[in-house]
Amino acid sequence: MMNEQPDDLSDLDVAAFWRDGYLVARHLVSPERIDTMRGVVTDHLAQNLAPIEYEVDVKYPGAPTDPEAEGGNTPRRLLHAYARHSVLREWATDEAIASRLARLFDTRDVTLSQCHHNCVMTKHPGFSSATLWHQDNRYWNFDEQNLISVWLALGDENRSNGCLRVIPGSHKLSLEPGRFDAALFLRTDVAENKALLARAVPVELSAGDVLFFHSKLFHAAGRNLTGEVKLSIVNTYHVGTNHPIEGTRSARFPGVPLY
Repeated sequence: MMNEQPDDLSDLDVAAFWRDGYLVARHLVSPERIDTMRGVVTDHLAQNLAPIEYEVDVKYPGAPTDPEAEGGNTPRRLLHAYARHSVLREWATDEAIASRLARLFDTRDVTLSQCHHNCVMTKHPGFSSATLWHQDNRYWNFDEQNLISVWLALGDENRSNGCLRVIPGSHKLSLEPGRFDAALFLRTDVAENKALLARAVPVELSAGDVLFFHSKLFHAAGRNLTGEVKLSIVNTYHVGTNHPIEGTRSARFPGVPLY
């Protein structure tokens, strides 16, 4: 469901999010603010400013196989976005995000996770990898599997440069373990999964568009086949009473209340 209203979410928008598992708010961020954020991100990439996750670290399809190989130093994510720079911190707690999440969660008790996403996703030409079909909850540990991620496009995102693809309504599914591989990606050799993947749609975005998607929504992304780097800021939120489980990576850093 695509929301064309930049000011707020309607009741129909909220219903569509819980029906489909995702929602797009078009033109939510001004071109001037996008330019400022892109400038910070580009500067941090040029400095190779840690902490950074590299394509070689994730070992996804298409990634370089060795740090010493060609493309072995290709970044995949600039980590710890909230602590990395004030403009990224301001975006993560912006009222435009907080108010919409309060509508979707039906409470103002909303918390930013510093443990999951909290990054700038980069997709470089030539050495970007493909992300297979998965749910983000696979490695997250909370009392409830009910979190929402917010994806801000810092430039155009389409099928050519590896935009996200989603399966509408898939956040409502409960699948048998045999439909997943050892890394908890959907197996493409299973007939039931093939029928599910046939329902997938691309989420194409323009700079300043924001995608809200549920942590149980199945999604994937292809490689960047263009000549330009694709940049996106991604943060994840949960209700304050939905606590991370102690001793897991979900509890490694404190959450940040939005109100």
